[in-house]
Amino acid sequence: MVKRILAATGAGARSRVLSLGCGIGDTELLLAPHVGSLIGIDVSPSAIRQAGEDAVRASVTNVEFVASSVEAADFAESSFDAIVAIFFLHHLPDEELKAAAARVHDWLKPGGVFYGLDPSRYRLSGAIGALLVPHLMRRYQTPDEHELNPREAAARFREAGLEASFGYYDFCSTPLAGLFPSWRSGYRLARGLDELLIRTPLLRLVSSNFELIARKFS
Repeated sequence: MVKRILAATGAGARSRVLSLGCGIGDTELLLAPHVGSLIGIDVSPSAIRQAGEDAVRASVTNVEFVASSVEAADFAESSFDAIVAIFFLHHLPDEELKAAAARVHDWLKPGGVFYGLDPSRYRLSGAIGALLVPHLMRRYQTPDEHELNPREAAARFREAGLEASFGYYDFCSTPLAGLFPSWRSGYRLARGLDELLIRTPLLRLVSSNFELIARKFS
């Protein structure tokens, strides 16, 4: 995931990065050593507290975690080279998604890039999971979640003045990582299979998750 974010955003050793909905900061702590500085925000004070404690334990000093919503965050315009949101946008109602896209536009520097990863409304894995293991599916979901239409999500960012596009990300590797986080060899096999599946016409339309990439040019 870190390699994916760095490649998509072009973030590097001098980049200032913002993460929306950072949760306990697991991705952010892996990303921080590759960038200049990183701020993670999340509405959960307990998640932010754990993220801060984990940063101290990992001796990651260029990261800051703040308890805040996107709406309440007070950053100056053109503050960040890159903004990321990993499994965050699908928690937002449509009007809040539009507002978040507008804030991303304001906070990005010219040339800055937004990277998002979210579940697709058309994901085959979700339909199968809801049919076969509904209780397990509910365990990993919160009441505010709703899968996104990739085209509509990209359109919200275009409406905010960004050049936005989306791409299909995976079928089974992310769900597998969530269920078996320490099974590295299984994840790598699934990731390799996913790389083939997301390149298959028609089949890729029912992939599990999609990437949204939006760039600010002025």
